[in-house]
Amino acid sequence: MKNKIYTYLFYGIIFFIDVSVLSCSSDDPVQFYNEGTNEYINEWIYQQMKKYYRWSDTMPAQGDLSANPKEYFGKLLQKDDIYSYAIHPEKPETAIQSLRQKFGFDVSFFEFEGKYYAVILYVLADSPAKNNGLKRGNLITHISGTELNAGNYDQLYKNMIASSQLNLKLTSYSAQSGFSNPKEISLSQGFSFTQPMPYQVITNASTKIGYIEISHFDVGQAQLYLQLFKELKSKAITEMVLDLRYNGGGDVASAAALSIILAPNIKSSDLFIKFEGNANGGKVDQSFKQALESNETKVSFEALQSAHPSINRIYVLCGNRTASASELIINNLKPYMEVIAIGEKTFGKDVAGFSIEDDRIAGKKGWVLYPAIYKLFNARNEGNYSKGINPTIAVNEIQQLEVFPLGNTSEVLLNNALNVMAGNASKMKTTTLKSLSISTSNTDADPLLILVQ
Repeated sequence: MKNKIYTYLFYGIIFFIDVSVLSCSSDDPVQFYNEGTNEYINEWIYQQMKKYYRWSDTMPAQGDLSANPKEYFGKLLQKDDIYSYAIHPEKPETAIQSLRQKFGFDVSFFEFEGKYYAVILYVLADSPAKNNGLKRGNLITHISGTELNAGNYDQLYKNMIASSQLNLKLTSYSAQSGFSNPKEISLSQGFSFTQPMPYQVITNASTKIGYIEISHFDVGQAQLYLQLFKELKSKAITEMVLDLRYNGGGDVASAAALSIILAPNIKSSDLFIKFEGNANGGKVDQSFKQALESNETKVSFEALQSAHPSINRIYVLCGNRTASASELIINNLKPYMEVIAIGEKTFGKDVAGFSIEDDRIAGKKGWVLYPAIYKLFNARNEGNYSKGINPTIAVNEIQQLEVFPLGNTSEVLLNNALNVMAGNASKMKTTTLKSLSISTSNTDADPLLILVQ
């Protein structure tokens, strides 16, 4: 059996680290089981977790190896580990599901004047949601014919995630026109692929501000960063807003590439990230150059650094769907520049790992494990944000019935950033609605197709 490292685009960061940094030996007697049985699978799962899992020292004994493999894997995890998971590529029911993954959008719930709504937060390009006319700011009033209320909205959200077909009743709202354009739509589950990276230059008084929205840190994205930031630099921007509020993570080399462009006066040898594993994995440090080259060969450190605009700080728009590699940007740039996070507390994924595939049976796909393998720290050894990173300026982006498009200067978080830059931080609207929580833990899984390298 060999451990394969894949470029899966999944919930949060995937770090491409040489598996040889992990090694272990065991004097335990080897027990053999019939191929394909639960015992055969679970014994392999247990051994892999003992070798790689960050909290392997807290794992229970092997226990009942005849259990369902997914349930067995779950029982090995530390109590507060909500990151690690296992899937079987031939068993769709084992995959983690989300509205974004299935339909290309997600929502937030609120109550206003006794009525309950789900507001569309974002819509991915070329997704079932986009192709059926959904857009940010649409208000959902009914799901599968049932009107939202205080007692059912949470369960209706869970039902949507579990469904392959959605029937929604929508309306729109603007301060100028009020409620308008009611309609019903049906969505079927489908794929969304590589997303665009919208950017612009905003002139606020005499200040030129770069704005860029990144939905995921993809493998090979460094070339696009280089192109976009060269253009932003040519426009003589002096401030930068990075919108990561719906970015659930991705590739560390991609995050490192962006960090190289953003951070002023860094050297290729400067420490970017520190990994802390179990007794087998130990501690691994990577410089900016090493982190970049872990999965990026087409763009050099020097080329990326040449695109650095005249900025010494960065504004990051964030929220509870900002996770993993996005949180890495916030935490790991702090030793090198001022990072002003605006929005809500981030998700809190301060771990990294790689996929481990059971390929012992030739020609047959086996279980794939995604355990938390390393805890993450910046150059000042700052980390431990499993409960999320608190924003510098706390703001709920859903404050009024009218929700503006991302990148619109009237949009709440961007408008707040612009006001802070202009010294007008007090010019904030008062919230007139009540946000509602949901019981489902949502890491905002990226919907991009799983790729194998």
